[in-house]
Amino acid sequence: MSSFRIGFGSDLHRLEDSLPLVIGGVNIPHSKGCVGHSDGDALIHAICDALLGAANLRDIGYHFPDTSDDNKNKESKYFLTEVMKLIRNDSYDLGNIDCTINLQEPKLKNHIPSMKLFLAGIMQVEASQISIKAKTGEHIGPIGRQEAISVECVALISKV
Repeated sequence: MSSFRIGFGSDLHRLEDSLPLVIGGVNIPHSKGCVGHSDGDALIHAICDALLGAANLRDIGYHFPDTSDDNKNKESKYFLTEVMKLIRNDSYDLGNIDCTINLQEPKLKNHIPSMKLFLAGIMQVEASQISIKAKTGEHIGPIGRQEAISVECVALISKV
């Protein structure tokens, strides 16, 4: 009998002018990007937290603290690769993830297929196991004022 577990992850990053905007491993042309200790990829960070939470392995900050110079400016794909190793070492595999990106601009619909393919490659799963949706802030609050990006993600894992 399989043992299913669900985890939830979220991330929030401030946006500032003249920084690269990397979401789901994809560089997206925009005048603003994420402030972060690593590359600030809020989507990958939320996915990592969802997976770690489902496996009861704490959170991304525990495994990759922002106080460590080793993680400074690191590409987030490294974190996701390591998280997948951790959950697989515990005999879990991914069922699916479902993510929502909250970002006023730029529009992400044309970038989502590239994000799914990139993430599927890193996670060694099918792109069909990854759902990514994008919402605006309706010009309300820090998302709507283009001051921040936030991402929520749920992950389903099961014992193999």
